[in-house]
Amino acid sequence: METILEFYRNQGVSEGLLKDIEKFRSSHPVAKEAKNRVMPPQISFYGKEIFEMAAAALLQGENILLSGTKATGKNVLAENLAWVFGRPVYNISFNINTDSASLIGTDTFRNNEVCLRRGPVYDCAVYGGFGIFDEINMAKNDAVSVLHAVLDYRRVLDVPGYERIELDSAARFIGTMNYGYAGTKELNEALVSRFMVIDMPPIEEDTLFKILKDLFPEAKDEGLLQLGGFFMDLQLKASHNEISTKALDLRGLIGALKTIQAGLTPARALRMGIINKSFDVFEREIIEDIAETRIPEGWSSREIFEDVHEL
Repeated sequence: METILEFYRNQGVSEGLLKDIEKFRSSHPVAKEAKNRVMPPQISFYGKEIFEMAAAALLQGENILLSGTKATGKNVLAENLAWVFGRPVYNISFNINTDSASLIGTDTFRNNEVCLRRGPVYDCAVYGGFGIFDEINMAKNDAVSVLHAVLDYRRVLDVPGYERIELDSAARFIGTMNYGYAGTKELNEALVSRFMVIDMPPIEEDTLFKILKDLFPEAKDEGLLQLGGFFMDLQLKASHNEISTKALDLRGLIGALKTIQAGLTPARALRMGIINKSFDVFEREIIEDIAETRIPEGWSSREIFEDVHEL
């Protein structure tokens, strides 16, 4: 706890806000049944203003919606907030098959009796968790009806055939949404009105470098700067609609670095992690050209990591 608070304190986050978060944590202990869901994030979130906006809203009992293009850190922020507030995390990734039963629960047999197999929204409400609604703009109408209930100021969840439960005072919901993904739709006014909305800005080069350095402290700065510059070049091309966002994949860049650390050349690693994610031949050629300007074909894994066994 002290480590993560110190991390945000070093970013200049308001001391008063951090003290309020500490009070929130101390006044909302986590039930032992849910402690295994209180998980540290893999990636730290950098962004003082965005963090303060989100934390202030959550402290006041609001739910937040993080909107923005790909690779802006929406899920990273959501996971960091849950860890800072000390809450169990319930991830719900929406798709065409997500319905009310997927969220609340379904009937099942146990000890020769019909009982409820509880869903993630039910457990989140009971244990005071942070529910992360990923790709919320893919939610079907059946699922949206559940969201309206749990996000409403009454904070009540009706479980058909079972009970009516009040949400724990610590329960919060964080929605994330990307623009223009296949299967997405506009959120209706009633749903949006239940959120405080934060528009996530594109990632900046120095922020990307800090993230990569945190994950790979043994990597050479020059190598990380070139890989980060490659990603920023892709982001610029995507913002000008010269390429799609398929290759704008931070997870892919991190995966590429892991395979470089295992001994693959940077060129081959980037091909797997970034370039091959575009299936349009013309677009792939553009991405390859960008990669070649940043990462020479002759580079070995030792250009990024000193102590590796080259493959």
